[in-house]
Amino acid sequence: MKLFLHAHATHPDGKTALALAAAQIEAQRVRADVVGQPTIGWLYLTDHLGGQTESLLADVQRRWPGTAWIGAVGVGISGNGVEYFDEPAVSLMLGDIPREYFKVFSGIRPLGTFDVATAQVHADPNTSDLSELIGEMADRTSTGYLFGGLASARADVPPGECWPARCAHIADGVFEGGLSGVAFSADVAMVSRVTQGCQPVGPVRHVTASDRNVVLTLDDEPALDCLLRDMDINDREPREALPRLRQTLVGLSDSQDNALSRAGQFGNDTRVRHLVGLDPARNGIAIGDVAPVGTQLAFCSRNTIAARRDLVRICSEIREELAPEALSMETALALKGTGLEHAPQRIAGAVYVSCAGRGGGHFGAPSAELAIVRHALGDVPLVGFFASGEIARHHLYGYTGVLTVFTA
Repeated sequence: MKLFLHAHATHPDGKTALALAAAQIEAQRVRADVVGQPTIGWLYLTDHLGGQTESLLADVQRRWPGTAWIGAVGVGISGNGVEYFDEPAVSLMLGDIPREYFKVFSGIRPLGTFDVATAQVHADPNTSDLSELIGEMADRTSTGYLFGGLASARADVPPGECWPARCAHIADGVFEGGLSGVAFSADVAMVSRVTQGCQPVGPVRHVTASDRNVVLTLDDEPALDCLLRDMDINDREPREALPRLRQTLVGLSDSQDNALSRAGQFGNDTRVRHLVGLDPARNGIAIGDVAPVGTQLAFCSRNTIAARRDLVRICSEIREELAPEALSMETALALKGTGLEHAPQRIAGAVYVSCAGRGGGHFGAPSAELAIVRHALGDVPLVGFFASGEIARHHLYGYTGVLTVFTA
């Protein structure tokens, strides 16, 4: 694969924004090391342009015939080093993955017999049984790994504006509801990592009794007592304790997963969910997910410093995997004299899906989150969006980022 083409632009009219982005892409095509004839494209647009999704998809299909398209609407979208919130904007990327190595799928276009290694998935957050659909899709893959996110749009359009809020996703067509995306064969080389945005504020505990989403006991103690003790609000007045509880989240991990990757930091498999209520009659707590007996649970809160540190970590891990500082003796001997001893794998393109609750507002400055990624990976083609839920492996996450790079 050659270096992917990518561009982004903002304009009140979606067609004009797309034309500006297309002009950027055409300017890049003078280089010999970039994609000549694209086979696959990614199109992300902010919710301001949700009503124009069909016409914008038709536009890119006309401009680059024969290209398969996937993408989604988001409350924000991203490009290399930049994010767009609260404005009409588009971000797109074009790659040359061989057509026999991928297949676009949707509710009206099944995968059939395609041999799936991994898949990028977009979905409507209003879809019922979404976690089950994600799990079923992961089971279709040989690696068990998915990446992607849920389309997002503001429920309330600002006064004076009339654009429709649509959680649409794209898979050679525009869909609302359900799940769509692109499946890749094992021939497509990629590296993907999950970055957490929350930090535990108490110990990791185990659910010992629950009633669907109501946790009754943790480590055989009343769950509400554990919450008040871990958050250090046992002796506080209710009016003083309530704001603290409203900021409290829970991190869930399956019994066999590593709940913590290291002290004070969640592991990759931790799913963050909201604390949605208290059950004083049963001394329980209600959370935004089911928690079967055996589930690991830790109370947590959003933490900018931890989020920044973890984002730097996953970028460093990806960079190290693509260009390892040291080769094994067997590999070094095999490559000796080939000229490849120190040749890093090049990033052809990248997709970054981040939580709608992250972005520059959480990281302290506009585009600060994407600036970290750009500083770590370099000036590489990148597209993405800010989702109402992030998908990685067979899990639906919250307050995370999922960074995936395709290697040339």
